[in-house]
Formats: sequence, C-alpha cells, structure tokens
Amino acid sequence: MKGQLFVISAPSGTGKSTLLREVRKRMTGLGYSVSHTTRKPRAGEQEGSDYYFVDKETFKRMADEGSFVEWASVYEDYYGTSFAALQGQLAAGLDVLLDLDIQGARAVKEHFSASVLIFLVPPSLEVLEARLRNRGTDEKEAIEARLKKAKDEIAAFSRYDHVVINDELEQAVTEVQAIILSERSRTERREPIIKELFGV
Repeated sequence: MKGQLFVISAPSGTGKSTLLREVRKRMTGLGYSVSHTTRKPRAGEQEGSDYYFVDKETFKRMADEGSFVEWASVYEDYYGTSFAALQGQLAAGLDVLLDLDIQGARAVKEHFSASVLIFLVPPSLEVLEARLRNRGTDEKEAIEARLKKAKDEIAAFSRYDHVVINDELEQAVTEVQAIILSERSRTERREPIIKELFGV
C-alpha cells in the first residue's frame, strides 16, 4: 500500500516541532522528510537525519534540474524538499510528515494532489506572544515581526484540509493522530488489501 503525505504548517512559536516529535514517537508507519539546506550544521545535528547539508552551488544545480518539490530562501540560506526524499518512502508504504510553510504546502499540493494539509494554530495571538517572549531567543522587534507574520499566515487557514488548535499539547497530538488514522482507513487506500484478502 502506497503511503500518504501529511504537511503540517504553523506560525513560529506554535509548538509544531514538539507536536511532530510526539506524533512520530507514538505512531508506527511514519516517515519524515529530511530537507536539503545550505546552512551550516548546528551543534548535535546529523547529516541525513536532521538535514542534507549541501553548498549553494549544489543546491542551485538541484533546483535547476527540478529535483525539489518545493524550496525557499530563508535568511540567505536555501531549504528544499526533494522528490527523491518523498517518493522512496511513499513507495515503501510509509506515511510521510512534512514540516513546511504555507508556500511549501501549496507546492506539495500541486505536485501531490492527494496530500493532506494540516494547519496548527495557537489558541490566540496573546498566547502566541507569551510563548515567543518566554522562549527568550528574540528581541522585542523580532517578536513583533513574528506576530505580524503569524496573523498573515493564519489568514490562509482555509487552504488547509484540517486545522488543529494547539492549546494543550496532548489534545493537539491526539487530533493529528486521528487525522492520520482516518486517512489510512480511506476506501481507496484499503482497496488493494481488501481485494487481495477477499478476492472481490
């Protein structure tokens, strides 16, 4: 049975990384898309596990060759999702989670029309602001810029198949798991198994 793509997008500070980590920990049959990037590895990051680290010349060549489903420039570095990273896992029957922004999600949907888009939102902008401040990693101006960007991103929620509100992590994880399980039981995905088992 071929796997399914699940794209999760969220404004910065919404808790997407934590949620993805929990979902991957609790569910079997899940793959994860490892992106290519031109930025330098951070402490503890491993090649092929966190990212595929390449130089800008290699990345641009891959982009010109059409190797990426989607790619973007972020703060002078490039990030991209390759077709090869997805297709191998899908063919092996894995459901693949992708952590992408709105533009990346749109690009995936264009290439893989059956992909499922999930938008993760905070319970309110006030809660998001508090979370960003509590992280202690951004100056006041950066936090204000992130909040403005978050509002613009949330306005695009209707392009997604599902919206999950991350107020309580446990509930949000349960909802994402339910979405994945529901997609796995769709008739078109179960059809090959049913035909094989029952000869109908």
